[in-house]
Amino acid sequence: MPDTAVPSDLWGLGSVTPDDANQADRELRADIRRMGNLLGETLVRQEGPDLLELVEKVRAAARSDAAAAADALSGIGIPTAIRLVRAFATYFHLANITEQAHRGRELRRRRATQGGWLDGAARLIKARGLTSEEIATGAEHLAIRPVFTAHPTEAARRSTLAKLRRVADLLEAESTEAAVSGISDGPVSRRTNRELAEVVDLLWQTDELRLEKPEPTDEARNAIYYLNDLHADAAPEVLTELADTLADLGVEVPPTATPLTFGSWIGGDRDGNPFVSAQVTLDVLRLQHEYGIRDTDAGLAALVEELSVSDQVVEVSPELLESVAADLANLPELEARYRRVNATEPYRLKIRCMRTKLANTRARLARNTPHQPGRDYLGSTELVADLELMRRSLLEHRGTLIANGTLTKLIRTVSAFGLHLATLDIREHSGAHHQALAQFVDHVAELDVPYAELTREARTSYLGRELAGRRPLAGADIRLDEAGAKTFGVFGAVREILDQFGPEVIESYIISMTEGVDDVLAAAVLAREAGLVDVNSGLARIGFVPLLEQVAELKAAGEILDQLLSIPAYRTIVAARGDVQEVMLGYSDSNKDAGITSSQWEIHRAQRALRDVAQRHGVRLRLFHGRGGTVGRGGGPTHEAILAQPYGTLDGAIKVTEQGEVISDKYAVSALARENLELTVAAVLQATLLHTEPRQPQADLDAWSELMDKVAAPAQQAYRDLIHDPDLPRYFWASTPAELLGALNIGSRPAKRPDTGSGLAGLRAIPWVFGWTQSRQIVPGWYGVGTGLAAAREAGLGDLLADAYARWHFFRTFVSNVEMTLVKTDLSIARRYVERLVDPALRHIFDKIVAEHDRSVAEILRITGEPALLDAQPVLQRTLAVRDTYLQPLHHLQIELLARYRANEDDPQLQRALLLTINGVAAGMRNTG
Repeated sequence: MPDTAVPSDLWGLGSVTPDDANQADRELRADIRRMGNLLGETLVRQEGPDLLELVEKVRAAARSDAAAAADALSGIGIPTAIRLVRAFATYFHLANITEQAHRGRELRRRRATQGGWLDGAARLIKARGLTSEEIATGAEHLAIRPVFTAHPTEAARRSTLAKLRRVADLLEAESTEAAVSGISDGPVSRRTNRELAEVVDLLWQTDELRLEKPEPTDEARNAIYYLNDLHADAAPEVLTELADTLADLGVEVPPTATPLTFGSWIGGDRDGNPFVSAQVTLDVLRLQHEYGIRDTDAGLAALVEELSVSDQVVEVSPELLESVAADLANLPELEARYRRVNATEPYRLKIRCMRTKLANTRARLARNTPHQPGRDYLGSTELVADLELMRRSLLEHRGTLIANGTLTKLIRTVSAFGLHLATLDIREHSGAHHQALAQFVDHVAELDVPYAELTREARTSYLGRELAGRRPLAGADIRLDEAGAKTFGVFGAVREILDQFGPEVIESYIISMTEGVDDVLAAAVLAREAGLVDVNSGLARIGFVPLLEQVAELKAAGEILDQLLSIPAYRTIVAARGDVQEVMLGYSDSNKDAGITSSQWEIHRAQRALRDVAQRHGVRLRLFHGRGGTVGRGGGPTHEAILAQPYGTLDGAIKVTEQGEVISDKYAVSALARENLELTVAAVLQATLLHTEPRQPQADLDAWSELMDKVAAPAQQAYRDLIHDPDLPRYFWASTPAELLGALNIGSRPAKRPDTGSGLAGLRAIPWVFGWTQSRQIVPGWYGVGTGLAAAREAGLGDLLADAYARWHFFRTFVSNVEMTLVKTDLSIARRYVERLVDPALRHIFDKIVAEHDRSVAEILRITGEPALLDAQPVLQRTLAVRDTYLQPLHHLQIELLARYRANEDDPQLQRALLLTINGVAAGMRNTG
C-alpha cells in the first residue's frame, strides 16, 4: 500500500478522547474515523489527491458555512460531481455498516452481562406468578412471522451490500481475536486494515446503480440471500433460546413447534405489479425450494457426520429399522457403498436415504411431476417425521443428550423454514376480483342488472348465497377478457402449486383496498370456482385476509369483521382454517390518506374493535401489520410497537412486513439478525402472557382515548388541508426528486397505480415518503401533530397529555417516533430546494410546512419536558448532527443537478449524477421511503 497523506480526522468526527460518553461510543467513533481514513487512501489511489483535497474543502465548508458550501458547488462539472457524490455516499455506507457491526458487538456484551431479551421477558413472567399451564397455553399459540416484501426502498445494490457485509465480518473477526489475545493493536489490525482497504477499493470500483429494473425473481434472490443466513444461524439460535427460556419456566416446547416462521410477498404480490404472473409465482417458489433443499441437505450432511451410532453398541427402535428397510426398498438408486459401509449404522443409513429423497424432490419439482410417496418429499411434513423418528429412537436408547443436541436443532430449523424457506402470500386489489367475477355472474344471466351495477349490500347478499352453493359459475363456454383471465388464473395456479409443493407454501390470500365484506367474498367465490374452497365439504386450502388501508375502513374494521364472520358460509371457511382469521392493517396508505396522527390512532382503535369482534365469534385473531421502514409508513422500534398494542390483541400470532433497507439493517449482520428476531419473539411472548388485561384502569384508558380523538381530528384536518391544496401536486414534484424514483431501478413494481394521471392520488406511499425524505421535509412523519396537540392543550387537556405520555405505552411510542422524525427533518436544507426549484407562486406550501413544523416541535417539547429534541439521547443526537453536516454537500449537489436536469441540460451523465445523489442521501438518512 503506497504511503498516502490522509488527514488524521477525515470526515471531521473528532479525535477519540476520554471525555466520550462511554467505551462503546469511543470504539465506534474510532472505527468510523478509521474507515474514513481508509476511504481517503482509496480516493488518492483511485482518483488522485485532487479529489481528496476537494472532499476536504467541501467538508470544511459544510461545517462552517452551509451557504458558502452551496455556492462552491454551483456550476460544478458533472464528472467531478459524480466523483464527489460517490465519495460522500461511500463514506455513509461505511459508517452505517460500522455502526451495525458495533451494535452487534454491544449486544453480545450486554447479553453476556445482562442476558438477552428472552431472559428479560422470563423475569417479568416469573414476577407475575403465572402457572406453567398458563405459560404453556400462551407458548402453544406463538406464531410469529416476519414477511419479506419487495417494496422498493433499498437503494443499495446487493453487490454493494455484500461488500459492506464483508467489512462487518472483518471488524467482527478483529474484535473477537483481540478479545481472545488481549491485544487491540498489532498484526491483527494491520492485516485487517489491508483487507478493509481492498474492500473499500472494490466498493469504489463497483457501480452503485442498477442498469435495469429487477425482475420479481431477482427480488426473490435478494430475500433468499437473507433467508439463507437466518436459516444457518440466527433463527436456530433464537428457537433454541426460546425453548430453553420456556423450559426454565416449566414448559417443554416440542422441536416440531413453529413459534417462528418466515413469509414473503415476492412473486405473490400482484397489486399494481403487472410483472407478477402465475408463472412468476411458480418460478419464485421453485427458486425458494432450490435454496431451501440445499440448506436442508447441508444440515443433513452435518448430521450424518455426527450420528455414527452403531447397532452393535446400542439398540435402536424397531420403528427406525422398519423405516430404513422401507427406504432402501423404495430407493434403489442409493449407492451400494452406503448400504455396505453404513450397514450397522442405521441413523447414518436413514440420513443417506433422506438426502436421496431430497435429491428426488429437487428433480421432481424441476420436471413438474407428481409426488411419489416414499421416494420424495411433499412439503416438510414427511421430512420432519423422518427426523422425529430418529429422535424417538435415540431418546429410547440412552441417546437423550444426542437427541436434544444437533438433531433437535435441525428439527426446529426445518419446522420453521420447511423446504420453501418462506410462506408466500398472494395479494391482489379488490377491484380485480370484482372485474373477473362480473364476467362469470353475467354469463349465468340470472340477475336483473349487471353484476357491476349491484350495490355493495346486494353484492354481499348474492355472494354469500353463491359461496354456500354447489353449482359452478364457470362453464366450458365462458371466455374471460385478458385481465379477468389473469386474475382468475392465479387461483388455479395456487391449486396446482399446493398440489406440487405442499400445503405450507401458500396460506393467505390478501385482498388489498378492502372496503366491505363483498370484497372478501368475491375472492372466496373465485377460489371456490378454482377448487380451493368447498364450503359444503369443509374444504379451505387457503385463508382470506382483508387489508384495511384507508382511515374510513379502519374506523369500520370491527363492523366489517363482524359482518364477515356472521355469514355462515364464510364462517365455515374460517373453521376449516383452524378458527383463525387474519386481518391486515395498512400503515402506509392510511398515513398518506389522513396523516400520521389519525393513521396511528385509527390502527390502534381498529385493533381493539377487531379483538372484541373475534372474541364474540369464537375466532382467534391474527393481525398482520403492514409497516414500512420510516415512521411515515408505520416504522419505528419493533419491540416498542408490539408492546404498545392494545391488550388482548396479541394471542401469540402476529405477522409484520419487513422491506427494503429495513431488511439489510436488521439482518445484514448475524448478531443483529439474532437480536432482532429475539427481540420480536420476546415482545410477542411478553404481550401474549402479560398484556391480556389493561395495564391501567379502564377509566384512564377511556380518558386517554377521548384525548386522542381530540388530538386526531384537528391533526387530520390540518393534514388534509395541506394535501388537498390544489397547488400541492406541483409543489411536491418541484421540491423533491420523486420523479427519479423509477429510474433508480430499485423495484419491479411501478411507482404509481395504473391510470391515475399526474396527480398525487395514485402515487404509492413509498415514493410519496421518498420524495419528502430526500428533500428533508419528511411531511408524512409529523405533519398535523402540532396542530392536534395544540388543540388538546388549548382545550385545557395539557395535564392529561402529560399523564398519557408518562403512563400510556401507545402515546409514548407515538410521541417518540414523531420526535425522531422531526429531528431528521431539516427545513434549512428544504428551504434551499424550495428557493432554487419551486415557482414563487407555490412557496406558500412551504410556509405552511414551516409553521406546522415549528408548532409540532414546540408541542412535542412541552410533552417531553426536554429543552431540545432527543435531549435524553445525547449520543444519538450527536450522531444525527454529524450526519446532517455531511449530508449537506449531497443535498446541495442534488439541488444543483435537479435544476440543470429540469432545464434539459444536454449531458448524458447528468441523470446518473442525480441518481447517485439520491443513493447518497438515502445512505446518509439510512432510509428512502
